[in-house]
Amino acid sequence: MTTDTISSDNVASVSLAEADRDPQAFADELGRSFVDYGFAIIRDHGIPQPLIDDAEDKARALFALPEEVKRRYKVEGSGGARGYTPFGIETAKGAKAHDLKEFWHVGRDLPEDHPFRAHMGDNVWPAEVAGFRETFQRLYTAFDEAGVKILRAVARFLKIDEEYFTDTVRDGNSVMRLLHYPPQNEPTGEHIRAGAHEDINTITLLLGAEEAGLQLLTKDGRWLDVSPKKGELVINIGDMLQRLTNGKLRSTSHRVINPSPERASKARYSMPFFLHFRSDFMIEALPGTVPSGEQPKWPPITADDYLQERLREIKLK
Repeated sequence: MTTDTISSDNVASVSLAEADRDPQAFADELGRSFVDYGFAIIRDHGIPQPLIDDAEDKARALFALPEEVKRRYKVEGSGGARGYTPFGIETAKGAKAHDLKEFWHVGRDLPEDHPFRAHMGDNVWPAEVAGFRETFQRLYTAFDEAGVKILRAVARFLKIDEEYFTDTVRDGNSVMRLLHYPPQNEPTGEHIRAGAHEDINTITLLLGAEEAGLQLLTKDGRWLDVSPKKGELVINIGDMLQRLTNGKLRSTSHRVINPSPERASKARYSMPFFLHFRSDFMIEALPGTVPSGEQPKWPPITADDYLQERLREIKLK
């Protein structure tokens, strides 16, 4: 396999502001990129840069806490859905070597009587980082709003009602992950920062990928470096949306490789937002996505059943 670098000549690099000025052109460019690569880069996404900077500072402060302090926030039996997941646990589907990362999950806050409470527990908040809760609740909401805007363009590309996805993701089990890949000052053997995998969810919105390492796998077996500018969002299709579109939109394998020797002493941080369908949403091929005379590539399954199945595969359950 070879490695190339993404540019605007292949994976789309588009401004979300264009969605208001020329929604069809924006949807077409975004959709073509998702069909071909499963990825796109979005600028002018509406998430304020000061909020992003504040969140990055607080994430660094969180991961700088002593290990014994962080482990107090590990929620047993939650599958890592809330709070802290220590280094060396998550393992890519089918891989033997665990990833070289630790992370923290912030999920959706729901009222006590909400029907999805069984699928979404309470968040936990580190008392040691001042303002952590307020910052990440604001960032969660901003991610959620940006994701719905992107899904409107996806619906337009698919030639379905522009608001189709709005209800499918309302109160969805979306998770914001704060990721820390520690410096690599010793040999890592067969381990890399994140083994090749596909995301479980509907779409992923990723901040912080400007630090080198993220790569996607093309249809013809090439690894492409994903290199957005600071503050830009990397968007990729998850397995749930791939199933819903019967494979028209690609859930692409991607990974985070180890740093070059001159960067090995540097930690890497990023913040993906895994936008999910609501728990009871039935994922089945949309009308018009299954060729005449053929069967759908995947059977129907609810979003929560699929999530639980996949969490077991990556050793978070």
